[in-house]
Amino acid sequence: MTIRRLPDTLVDRIAAGEVIERPASAVKELAENAIDAGARRIDIAVAGGGRELIRVIDDGAGMSADDLALAVERHATSKLAGDDLLDIATLGFRGEALPSIGSVSRMTITSRVADAEAASVTIDNGRVEGPRPAALTRGTAIEVRDLFQAVPARLKFLKSDSAETQAIADVVRRLALAHPDVGFALSSEDRVLIDAPAGGDDLAERVAAVLGRDFADNALAIDVEKGGVRLIGLAGLPTFHRGSARWQFVFVNGRPVRDKQLLSAVRAGYQDVLTRQRFPFTCLFVALSPREVDVNVHPAKAEVRFRDPGLVRGLIVSALRHAFADQTPQTAQDGVVERLVTATAPAWPQASGGGGMHAAEPVRAYAAAPAIPQGTQAALAELYAPSADTRADETPLPAEDLSRPLGAARAQVHETYILAQTEDGVVIVDQHAAHERLVYERMKTALERDGIARQALLVPEIVELAPVDADRLLGRAGELAELGLVIEGFGHGAIAVREVPAMLGDADVAGLVRDIADDIAEIGETTRLAEKLNHVAATMACYGSVRAGRRLRPDEMNALLREMEATPNASQCNHGRPTFVKLGLADLERLFARR
Repeated sequence: MTIRRLPDTLVDRIAAGEVIERPASAVKELAENAIDAGARRIDIAVAGGGRELIRVIDDGAGMSADDLALAVERHATSKLAGDDLLDIATLGFRGEALPSIGSVSRMTITSRVADAEAASVTIDNGRVEGPRPAALTRGTAIEVRDLFQAVPARLKFLKSDSAETQAIADVVRRLALAHPDVGFALSSEDRVLIDAPAGGDDLAERVAAVLGRDFADNALAIDVEKGGVRLIGLAGLPTFHRGSARWQFVFVNGRPVRDKQLLSAVRAGYQDVLTRQRFPFTCLFVALSPREVDVNVHPAKAEVRFRDPGLVRGLIVSALRHAFADQTPQTAQDGVVERLVTATAPAWPQASGGGGMHAAEPVRAYAAAPAIPQGTQAALAELYAPSADTRADETPLPAEDLSRPLGAARAQVHETYILAQTEDGVVIVDQHAAHERLVYERMKTALERDGIARQALLVPEIVELAPVDADRLLGRAGELAELGLVIEGFGHGAIAVREVPAMLGDADVAGLVRDIADDIAEIGETTRLAEKLNHVAATMACYGSVRAGRRLRPDEMNALLREMEATPNASQCNHGRPTFVKLGLADLERLFARR
């Protein structure tokens, strides 16, 4: 077999396949170049899902004619001052984006630096023409047409125009969230998809502009630092969740990433408070020295490797857990209440004449009705006299109880819900869900204090694994032993399980060990055993808590409220459902159309 050198055009197209997977990849690379160039405004327009047209215009520093000629050559970059790949402070650094896009499209780049004339260069599927004089006020304008037309195999794997446009919008959202000081605009077929003007450092305002006000209003602020790593951002309330992970945004040194280790840490942070098969909203930023993280892992730069992954993971998990544990009952259910009031606000019927009736009109209509004769009023009062005094007692509730976050118990309805009164509204508590959380937190505290009881196996369970997986597992033997799983080596590529957590009962030990080994191989960490133990504890708490249908005395109801106020994560049960809903007087007035 004869070895031959591939032609440059084919080499460029192969390389482009690593960097430019779809139109969204091209938009990402071009927008990141604009950010690195100091742009404060980036306007993006696409057509045909990015296949027909991608146009990116920025007001950055621009390029001279000489720089343009170099910019379209592979591995030519302005991002690295030296040769140190461990000191990368920019989004781009490989010098591959422009030549990769130009090798699979018709691309025109027009740019201008201050105090110089504009110039442009054209690349037609790898063939470069220019630079030549052009007209442009400032910055850089890049137009990409007929992406992948010369590579039909890549073109047929693209999705529909709407799906590719949505992927582009996701990329722009992430960049807009990561850089609130830069204005972003995205349009498709003359339809504006994103318009986020440049702002300051107010992340909540940028989140509201990009994702909607609901996301910003139903999140907790995060700001912690440890060992030179800082974590800031917003973490959605556990009651504010979605059906997919697409609303989980994580950034490392301003770079949007989709990293398994980081997403696993987010999942672990929400473990005790989020219902299964639901995903939280997060917008979290990890900042650390560039020397402590390797962003040169993949051409798309979507994955990173930390020098100390345990430190970063532990910081994320602990920050999220502390944020939920520290939230007060007043703030825990804001999103639930808003959705409840909006969903149940009464819609008054249309008047017979077809005109709309305002919320206040039924009240005015009633007030204008003929007065009822005095004698009739007395008869009605006698007929409809109340059958019982609905007040709990004649003694006013203590002011200190009313001022508490969950107020003072007034009644129990349907032997399931506790109705409490506060200074400015009412609280409705699901007694079973609330007590379930209290029992679960007591069990966790006891496990942390006393340790996890182990059960020795009469006959050790031998689990056959790949030698490398067995070695990884044995390297974590100490951590697993703390969770009650005692293992040791048993020859080449085999693990002997000597003891298991007693609370697991007749679990599939071999399956659990293999799953743990897979987790460690894939993301370098495992929460599998801890999650299983927590699930067992949650199930035990569910069966050990007060059930719906049990009648409670006033002192029992108030004791439950007081313990909820003192217990971490009391706003959700172990399955992620809310334990209470708080309605202010303003909410009640809206429900009854008083305002």
